[in-house]
Amino acid sequence: LCYFLNYYTHDEQAIEEVVQDVFVYLWKESDNLNITYLKTYLYSSARNRMLNYLRNEHTRTIILERWAQDCIDRAEFFLLLQDTIEALPPKCREIFLMSRDERKTYKEIAEEKGISVKTVEAQMGIALKRIREKMLSSYKEGGDIFVFLLTLL
Repeated sequence: LCYFLNYYTHDEQAIEEVVQDVFVYLWKESDNLNITYLKTYLYSSARNRMLNYLRNEHTRTIILERWAQDCIDRAEFFLLLQDTIEALPPKCREIFLMSRDERKTYKEIAEEKGISVKTVEAQMGIALKRIREKMLSSYKEGGDIFVFLLTLL
């Protein structure tokens, strides 16, 4: 079932959750269900639950995006974000930008910079912590909005 649901999404956590829900429902309702072909039932049930999950996830994301847009001035947010990134220590900023802007993996950054992957991880941790702290302190109200927007970057 997990392999089958991978066709709909590659989110392993969502797949495992859906498969677990199918089996829990089957276990709880086994006395009330009249299943002729178990394999067909399992695949159909898993597919339907996954489609419902994806629809609900998509709807929730759209609602959050609209809510965030209504609550903040995006230009102001991105200007503050840019200023915060610019205020990072030079090497930390460079590693952060290589990861986010150039979409390089930690391993690629480490090889290019001649440093260990652990150093890249540490620098990214520092950068993300400082960015979150600055953004959340600048916008005391609506902190959840900014955490959400930071995940979209």
